[in-house]
Amino acid sequence: MTEVGRGMAEGRFSRRAFTASAAFAAVAPLVASSQAEAVIDKPADKPGKGNVRRMTLYAERLPDGRLGYGLEPGKPTIPGPLLEMVEGDTLEIEMVNNLDVPASLHVHGVDYDTASDGTRLNNSVVEPGGRRTYTWRTHAPGRRPGGSIEPGSAGYWHYHDHVVGTDHGTGGIRQGLYGPLVVRRKGDIRPDKQFTVVFNDMSINNQPAHQAPEFVAKLGERVEWIVITHGEFYHTFHIHGHRWADNRTGLLEHPQDQSRIIDTKITGPAESFGFQVIAGERVGPGAWMYHCHVQSHSDMGMAGIFTVTDADGNVPDRPGDGHTDHSTGSHH
Repeated sequence: MTEVGRGMAEGRFSRRAFTASAAFAAVAPLVASSQAEAVIDKPADKPGKGNVRRMTLYAERLPDGRLGYGLEPGKPTIPGPLLEMVEGDTLEIEMVNNLDVPASLHVHGVDYDTASDGTRLNNSVVEPGGRRTYTWRTHAPGRRPGGSIEPGSAGYWHYHDHVVGTDHGTGGIRQGLYGPLVVRRKGDIRPDKQFTVVFNDMSINNQPAHQAPEFVAKLGERVEWIVITHGEFYHTFHIHGHRWADNRTGLLEHPQDQSRIIDTKITGPAESFGFQVIAGERVGPGAWMYHCHVQSHSDMGMAGIFTVTDADGNVPDRPGDGHTDHSTGSHH
């Protein structure tokens, strides 16, 4: 069992599970259950049946003036740390506001009451220098009393500020106060590496034009991508050389699964999705582009590189692109 898996089984918080690009060993290849298979004739899970974990998240200003969330004081990141839950879990997050303006924590996709909504409209924000605990709950699929199916919480979600700049958090989101949340179903396949891509207006992860982050994985590693969109524009996420199923996990769940196989997905403000691929499967190592396929957006810098090394971690040369630094994955 991985460190993350042990932490979840024991109901404790693992810091490594909450880093933006955590890498953990793959478990035996279990087949993920489809939602239809997961629904049984009983009410959906009530809060308290899973693990209860507690953590602290800091809202702070980066040296360049941008804003971010971090797991430790003085270490904010953009995107904020990757948070993970399993259906049935409860996560209690104490947010410490080290900014000079009110800030908050608002989440998509999971269960919470108005005290954890993170908006000015119901007074659930954090004043400068203050702290507040936000409680997120999750549940497995089930049946409602009338017999209809209640979906579970599993999915690729996200969190963000909802008050900096305006009562809807426009300024906070633009400056980097956002991050990914993954809710898994029991039995889901776990990845070796995780990458978060946020299309925020005309930037990727708030990086300057033509400086999008480079992601690196070894040939054959299982890679999980979490894609989030913020800002004013619609985009299309595309990755070269790799495809995934257009469903909850990106994986075909059984031989008869009719999910459409895609390599491009349209995404608009506040949308999020995720998927898993095998790095370099059937195409080999090399530099594979990921980008927004709205052509003018790519021209303005919304493009980056997914580097797939060989099994020993060596990076193939890029024709016409000069020397590649094998230790960092960065290129010159």
